[in-house]
Amino acid sequence: MSVKNKLSHLRNKQGVSAKRLAELVGVQRQTIYAMEAGTYVPNTLVALRLAQVLGVKVEDLFTLEEIAPAASATREVDLLPLEDRLQPGQPLQLCQVSRRVVGVPSAPVSSYLPAADAVVVKGGGKTGRAVIEPFVVDQEYGRRLLIAGCDPGISVLGRHMKTAGIELVTASCSSSKALDLLKRKQIHVAGSHLRDEISGESNLPAIRKLFPVKSVKVVNFAVWEEGIVVAQSNPKQICKVEDFARTDLRLINREAGAGSRLLLDTTLRRLGCKGAQINGYERIAYGHIPAAWHVYSGQADYCIATRAAARVFGLGFISLVSESFDLVIPKQHAELGATQILLETLNRGAFQRELELLGGYDTRQTGKLLA
Repeated sequence: MSVKNKLSHLRNKQGVSAKRLAELVGVQRQTIYAMEAGTYVPNTLVALRLAQVLGVKVEDLFTLEEIAPAASATREVDLLPLEDRLQPGQPLQLCQVSRRVVGVPSAPVSSYLPAADAVVVKGGGKTGRAVIEPFVVDQEYGRRLLIAGCDPGISVLGRHMKTAGIELVTASCSSSKALDLLKRKQIHVAGSHLRDEISGESNLPAIRKLFPVKSVKVVNFAVWEEGIVVAQSNPKQICKVEDFARTDLRLINREAGAGSRLLLDTTLRRLGCKGAQINGYERIAYGHIPAAWHVYSGQADYCIATRAAARVFGLGFISLVSESFDLVIPKQHAELGATQILLETLNRGAFQRELELLGGYDTRQTGKLLA
């Protein structure tokens, strides 16, 4: 059995803010958000206080429902004829069309206009400021969290946080850039996968160099595999890192500061090879998904990216290392209601299951506090 609630509906219907309700009930505001998201079940005393404050019965707020069986059984669906061939692990979206369930290949590159709140009117240059025209005047943005990083799985986190009324705004950039933005206090959370070349430890050595002791929290997002992404069926027969020096192969590289670039450079040094000897070393893609797209579109023969990026396009993948992608949160942002929802979401089974199936992530350490 699972506990379902109508707390958000009844609270909004009566015009009571989450902050005010928390004060009246004697709990923290993030506790209200967690209950509304279904990630926290209150004890009897809190449930009775909620009912009393909202002027309803406890059973009007909370009900018991049967838990649906785990979605592990396979079934057949109709596929839209958008691609000639789909690979195992390639994502689909499902939709009920009349009496049929139809599978639609998820678009790895958006075909639609992006989500936005405003347009630039003037500026955006060296000053770092711009004049904008917002779509909605005086709109509040307090229930959002700004996170920078390059993990494609952040979009999964955003979808799950949205059920708790928190919108995740993402800035796609390298790990080094994300940590720099965090140090400049321009974002709430930075995502990082920087592997120390000497110790082999993920992230913590780089974080210690940038931030004072105990000034940030480091929480594991997931462990992923990073390696060589190649075309379907691997027509160029790329099998090992030594193949990088072949003159018939074209690389699409990542920008300086990216964890993938660091992995490539470390590998080349181990082979006694210089970047100038690699065809395509100077060609740059900004992100795992854009890099994999170059391989998918035939503009490159291989890149260094995650298994998740390869899966999106149904590409081949040769694993090189397992790395930890971690979230770095300054202490001043750690107690925000939105941050608490993020941390709670990381520990939700539904989120972890989607991350595992969609991107091949290892979530056994997901949500664990590392520092």
